[in-house]
Amino acid sequence: MDESGLSLLLAKEQAQAWKEIRLRKTTWLRSEILQRVIQELLVDYYVKTQDTNLTSEDKKFHETLEQRLLVTELTHLLGPSQEKEIPPLLGLEKADLLELMPPSEDFVQMKARLQLEVEEQLKRKCFTLLCYHDPNSDADSETLKAAKVWKLAEVLVGEKQQCQDAKNQQKEQLVLLEKKSATYSQVLLRCLALLQRLLQEHRLKTQSELDRINAQYLEIKCSAMILKLRMEELKILSDTYTAEKVEVHRLIRDRLEGAIRLQEQDMEKSRQVLNTYEVLGEEFDRLVKEYTQLKQATENKRWALQEFNKAYH
Repeated sequence: MDESGLSLLLAKEQAQAWKEIRLRKTTWLRSEILQRVIQELLVDYYVKTQDTNLTSEDKKFHETLEQRLLVTELTHLLGPSQEKEIPPLLGLEKADLLELMPPSEDFVQMKARLQLEVEEQLKRKCFTLLCYHDPNSDADSETLKAAKVWKLAEVLVGEKQQCQDAKNQQKEQLVLLEKKSATYSQVLLRCLALLQRLLQEHRLKTQSELDRINAQYLEIKCSAMILKLRMEELKILSDTYTAEKVEVHRLIRDRLEGAIRLQEQDMEKSRQVLNTYEVLGEEFDRLVKEYTQLKQATENKRWALQEFNKAYH
């Protein structure tokens, strides 16, 4: 068995089948390229029909080529001649189409020139492809361009293989990147879960200590603010009261304090007298009332005497 798991016989048959496929593909590509080149020659001829410089040989060549191409395509459309059970298209037979073939002499001349025209057209296309692939080759000679075109197929195959390898490597890198992304996502989720658990377990324990520290900080800040206010108050007082004013205020305070002491002494004496009178009890109250009445009567008589004196003077 080989690396793919096939037996040697099947692997050999598979290789032969792929070889046959590539051969048929190459044959089809050659015919397709030739068909397109001939069609391009005819298109160029249609464009040049407006040119009065076309010679009769050019016109005859293109007309013969077009007629031959049309007859060949119609012959292919009719299908194989052995299929008699299928009615021919439009009732035509191949013999009817062969009558429309150009004369053999014109065909021989057209065929000889067609080979040169096709070679020239293919050469221009190859040089165009070469200059597109390598713009620096545009200034080279035709001989050097032909040599480069001869190796262009191998270069393109190598570049295609490099692109395919790079594409495969990119796919591998993308797969690896997806795996790493999935792994990193899982790791990040585990880290987030761990952080959440640490937050729930440790923050509650440290919250009381944090509150105590914050309270101390606020207390110290308030004390500092009070001291600052006191300092501002003292500063205002020092700016407002000079030494002379302070001395005057001190003298005023001493006098006021002396007067207060005298008043307190008088008040103490009066309190002692009142205490002495309070010992008498109700008799003292009666004497006070009687004294008050006598004093009021005396005041009234004094006022009447003054009025009497005013009347006689």
